[in-house]
Amino acid sequence: MKLSQFKFKLPDERIAMHPATYRDEARLMVLHKSTKKIEHRMFKDVLEYFDDKDVFILNDTKVFPARLYGNKEKTGARIEVFLLRELNTELRLWDVLVDPARKIRIGNKLYFGEDDSMVAEVIDNTTSRGRTVRFLFDGDHDEFKRVLYAMGETPLPKSIVNRDVVPEDAERFQSVFARNEGAVTAPSASLHFSRELMKRLEIKGIRFAFITLHAGLGNFRDIDVEDLTKHKTDSEQVIVSPTAVETINHAKDANRQVCVVGTTTMRAVESTTSTDGHLKPFDGWTNKFIFPPYDFSVATSMISNFQIPMSTQLMITAAFGGYEFTMRAYDVALKEKYNFGTYGDAMLILNK
Repeated sequence: MKLSQFKFKLPDERIAMHPATYRDEARLMVLHKSTKKIEHRMFKDVLEYFDDKDVFILNDTKVFPARLYGNKEKTGARIEVFLLRELNTELRLWDVLVDPARKIRIGNKLYFGEDDSMVAEVIDNTTSRGRTVRFLFDGDHDEFKRVLYAMGETPLPKSIVNRDVVPEDAERFQSVFARNEGAVTAPSASLHFSRELMKRLEIKGIRFAFITLHAGLGNFRDIDVEDLTKHKTDSEQVIVSPTAVETINHAKDANRQVCVVGTTTMRAVESTTSTDGHLKPFDGWTNKFIFPPYDFSVATSMISNFQIPMSTQLMITAAFGGYEFTMRAYDVALKEKYNFGTYGDAMLILNK
């Protein structure tokens, strides 16, 4: 497959700038792979397609307020600092991206907060934009994290960041089952699940398997090669517990539906599947890149948002739904005015 095969014209007005009023009342397009039938529903109707003992695999990663704005010492230049991951809790070391990077060198100090109460010193260059910084803070680690996060803001994707972050983003850019902190962007398909819908699914007998993939900025990095076999993705941390493995493998062996919610979850599942087609416990990193054609090991169905052109998320969705059928569905979505992006509408792809 070539990058250009995933290019299509997406009008700006079709990119959702705000979430639906209610999580489970976004639109849902249902794709039946066997018949090539397409249905138009509401997301809360998703439970009609599943039965007792079917399993939903969900990514329980939690987004933290990763975007900070500070000032460089002496010049006072405004610098955006994007927190990527904490490297050392005792030394307060973090991997970050800085913008504009050309102004920041090793030894520079950056000041944050209205009273410059938080100071970071650049101690290493990691990439052209990346730096390692050491935050200078005297309190304990819990107090440090509380102060640091209070200065940060919700890291909305660049596709919608040209609007101001509003208070509702802190809640709505987070799934209702988020619990393991570490993501810098939300797994968008999970945002459609309300607590009420989760309860209704549970009452119907549907089981949940929670796994963790801490979604990083690599999900939104542009692909710069036409030949997709030459694209390299950033590594992301994955945690799959023995409990989740048991739930998923039991459903697979019982020929139940296994619905993978979101492209991040699909990458985690496919990164931790053994040669016999079963999941295995895992705690490590993955840089798996999925694009058509691809044979999936576990999922019988998948939920995904409508994705941005030429994105890795679109490629994963097309690999599961079939390239031609998925791209035809995207044509239908544009004609029917579905919303795209993180806060956009959803697609359910059924294999059986």
